[in-house]
Amino acid sequence: MAPTLARVTEVAHALWPLAGAEAWDAPGLVAGDPAAEVSSVHLAVDAVVETADEAVERGAQLLLVHHPLLLRGVTSVAEDRYKGAVLARLIRGGCALLAAHTNADIVADGTSAVLAGRLGLESVRPIVPSTADAALGLGRVGELPEPMTLGELARGLQEILPATAQGIRGSGDYFAEVQRVALCAGAGDSLLGHPEVRGADVYITSDLRHHPASEAREEARVAGGPALLDVSHWAAEWLWLEEAAASLREALPGVTVTVSELRTDPWDFALI
Repeated sequence: MAPTLARVTEVAHALWPLAGAEAWDAPGLVAGDPAAEVSSVHLAVDAVVETADEAVERGAQLLLVHHPLLLRGVTSVAEDRYKGAVLARLIRGGCALLAAHTNADIVADGTSAVLAGRLGLESVRPIVPSTADAALGLGRVGELPEPMTLGELARGLQEILPATAQGIRGSGDYFAEVQRVALCAGAGDSLLGHPEVRGADVYITSDLRHHPASEAREEARVAGGPALLDVSHWAAEWLWLEEAAASLREALPGVTVTVSELRTDPWDFALI
């Protein structure tokens, strides 16, 4: 007998405890009958029309995403609006929706930890440790096994991450040697001034806006600081999905768990 949605939700919250979520976040069950059976779970970074349709077409009873669909308040879920359309398609298709967001960022096998592992970083620790457990927390910082140039690191990232229109943007000397790497999968400009980031040779994150990036670049020139590598938000977090799927398969034997390969990065092309 397949587990209920309530049981799958319980497992998800054990893997990615809600207590670890940021105060502004909205993870957890968004839609679905807790008593319904779940024999198939589909994972994606974003709850968009394409991933909702894909989950329903695959016969999944749960779409588990990283980014909460209802992170900010809405006043309508009419189907002529994006969020209403997504919810309607899922509900009609008998597919629930659950999000694991910042609560999945801080854990030992969370988004930043997975990226650090793929880069082969050693002596890895959180940038911002959790008050409950110093081994958990936001972002990661560690050492490359051997020094390499900033350009070589960027090329290595290009091989690890799925391709997007954005590609990888760099700020710093392409030929400068780097070894200590700080990173935050997803939007991480709030950590640019953190001592662990300032003490790194390079900081990898996403969604770097003009002013924070410009100020960090100039500060590095004057007083020292990291080079910057700006990568696709979706691509950096997509790496986590397979790790999450493996954890769910282990905790829920008999449940089919699949990972979406749809690119939900919002950019379709770039002109250089």
